[in-house]
Amino acid sequence: MPFGMGMGEMMIVLVLVLLLFGAKRIPEIAGALGKGINQFKRNISDVEKTVRDADTGYRAESARAPEAPTRIDDPTAEPKRLM
Repeated sequence: MPFGMGMGEMMIVLVLVLLLFGAKRIPEIAGALGKGINQFKRNISDVEKTVRDADTGYRAESARAPEAPTRIDDPTAEPKRLM
């Protein structure tokens, strides 16, 4: 059972919910809860997609960017003077 609750405990919780909110409000509450869960899942998948796209873009950028060529000067050459 979910949350380590047995059938008896779940029935007690359902009866308490019924007493607190009434029979007419329970479908409204369940619908609002379902919509909230759906919106939460949608937001999570949007964030995952954004992170995945950013990671893919970063990898593509780093794969394209060539390294700057290294220049090795002749150690025996004299340094250039400005005056």
